[in-house]
Amino acid sequence: MTFRERLRALPTFARPGLPELDPEAAPPTPHELFVAWMDDAIDAEVLAAHAATLSTADAAGHVHARTLLLKDVTADGWWFASQSTSPKGHDLAVNPHAALTFFWPELGRQVKVTGSAAPAEPEASRADFLARPDVSRAAGLVNHQSEPLASRQEYEQAFAEALRAVSADPELVAPDWTAYVVTPTAVEFWQAPDSGPHARLLYQAEADGWTTGLLWP
Repeated sequence: MTFRERLRALPTFARPGLPELDPEAAPPTPHELFVAWMDDAIDAEVLAAHAATLSTADAAGHVHARTLLLKDVTADGWWFASQSTSPKGHDLAVNPHAALTFFWPELGRQVKVTGSAAPAEPEASRADFLARPDVSRAAGLVNHQSEPLASRQEYEQAFAEALRAVSADPELVAPDWTAYVVTPTAVEFWQAPDSGPHARLLYQAEADGWTTGLLWP
C-alpha cells in the first residue's frame, strides 16, 4: 500500500453518534456557541480541548502557524498570551490580522475565528504571567523563543537560572510577556455528521451585532 493509499484509508471520525448543528437554535453571538461547544469538548474529555492553531502573516504576507492554548473568551474576543518578541509577536506588530482554528475530532467539530489581534492592557498581561506555574514562568523569562540554540546545555542552564529567579520572587514578570485578544470579524462553526455532508454556520460582525448564515459544505 502506498503512502497516499494509507492516508485515504484512515478514518476521519471514528466515533458514532456525533452531535448535530442546528442553525435555528444557535445563540445570537458566536461567543455563546463557542463556550457551549468548548463545554461539550471538555465533557467529552477531548485532549487539550483549549489548544488552537494561531495563523499570522508578516508584512510581506508570509503566513506562519503554531499551536497554543486559549486563555479566555469574553465579549472582547478570544484571548491568548505570548512574548511580544516572539515570531507571532513580530507578525502581529506589523499585521494584526489573525485566525484561530480549533479542532475537536472526537466530536467532529471545528471552529475558525478570524479577526485582528491586539495587545491587552499591561495589567492583564502581568496577571496572565503570574497565573502560570513556576516552570512555565521560567520558560517565559528565558525569552529567546525560536532563536538559534547552540546546545541543549545552554538552554538548560538559562532555564535553571530563570527558575531560581521566579522561585525567589513570586511577583517577577517577563518584561515582554503580552496577553493578546483576537477581536473577531467572522466565526465559523463546522460540524461533521455521522453520514452525509457536514454543516457550516458563519457568524459575521456587523455594526449593530452579528448576522448568521449557512455556507455550502
